[in-house]
Amino acid sequence: MFIVQSMRFIFLVLLTVISAAYAEDKVKPPNPSLVIQLEINGIISPATADYIVRNLKKAIDQQAMAVLILIDTPGGLDISMRQIIQQIIAAPIPVISYVSPSGARAASAGTYILYASHIAAMAPATNLGAATPVQMGGFGKLGNDKTKDKQNKPVSDPMTHKMVNDASAYIRGLAKMHGRNAQWAEQAVRNASSLSATEALKLNVIDLVATDVNNLFQQLQGRKINVSGKELILNTENIELQRIKPDWRSQFLAVITNPSMAYILLMIGIYGLVLEFSHPGSVVPGTVGGICFLLALYALQLLPVNYAGMGLILFGVTLMIVEAFMPTFGILGLGGVIAFVIGSVILMDTDMPGFGIDLGLIAGFALSSAVFFIIALGLILKARHNPVVSGKEQMLDSIGVVLDDFTGKGMIHIHGENWQAICDQPLHKNEKVIVTAIEGLLLQVIPH
Repeated sequence: MFIVQSMRFIFLVLLTVISAAYAEDKVKPPNPSLVIQLEINGIISPATADYIVRNLKKAIDQQAMAVLILIDTPGGLDISMRQIIQQIIAAPIPVISYVSPSGARAASAGTYILYASHIAAMAPATNLGAATPVQMGGFGKLGNDKTKDKQNKPVSDPMTHKMVNDASAYIRGLAKMHGRNAQWAEQAVRNASSLSATEALKLNVIDLVATDVNNLFQQLQGRKINVSGKELILNTENIELQRIKPDWRSQFLAVITNPSMAYILLMIGIYGLVLEFSHPGSVVPGTVGGICFLLALYALQLLPVNYAGMGLILFGVTLMIVEAFMPTFGILGLGGVIAFVIGSVILMDTDMPGFGIDLGLIAGFALSSAVFFIIALGLILKARHNPVVSGKEQMLDSIGVVLDDFTGKGMIHIHGENWQAICDQPLHKNEKVIVTAIEGLLLQVIPH
């Protein structure tokens, strides 16, 4: 009874502490001078979207004055870009996108994010544009939209035509939302046009050009902007700039969503699970393989994956396993290697630079898979059918020597050890016997 009451008391104390900590974390006073600074540096990936979306929500919870996003990107995945844009549009606080430092760019997906932001700014010697969508999700490459006489003509590939039209409509909508140049935005999609910071300002593509962050906020002082249908006047004289870098979660997500790393995790997972199922009780291969396989599946569902490629990889592995079980003079094994290589090459369904799998890595895994599944796994399976040379099974049918005359129960010498034995027939010293059964530490024998 005392133990139960003590456990209840401890539970109530823990519940109170956790509730207080949660309430303290959630209920924070408004900070009208706080500006959260985030960064998009490199390819826009699922990890980038997770980092931006989570910290935009955190800034809203902290009731910050605004969010500043520094951009330097060649582009990225469409789905990740749209997740970021949706959060920017829904944000009840201003989001300021700033292409910085000098020499940086907001190409492709970065241009869309710039157009979606409440304030679009660039540093000198930066550029934006080239927003033509590349092949993704099974769409073909962009064809030439113009004939020799420079008259518009539909793109030859209907799917590409749909994709370009969708992207054009999307960026025009973003431009109209903030009163920016929608005509040039469409040119950036259809003709891959690009602009420098100065040109972008003249064409009303961006709102201002600033040399650095301090100069940016000086120019924003007293500026009127529309956020979620409400007109706000920015007061940026005494701001408190809080920089948030990608945390361990974003960094871990960035690692596993790298296509090459996801591919490596997938293969380690398959190796480990196959080894565990072919040799039950190993534990370590099954544990490591299961963890890697689940991580790979999580990463791949965030990436533009061609499921036909995934199917070919699994089919190729299956063929190589079958070759190990019932050899077909290499026919199934060769077919498995071919299916594996083709599936690996087409696994990533995008032409975006940085989202392909290195051919050297594919070749290495194809060779190692063939060796593992056809040779190594075959040897393991053959070893399982060999006679047992240790333990209880080793003792059966073995020949021993009687140490002293006995009837019923006595001692015999077998495998270098003395064992108790029983026999229905009288046995004599130095007579050979055969073990027919084992009952605990007692051997049942008959004369040889």
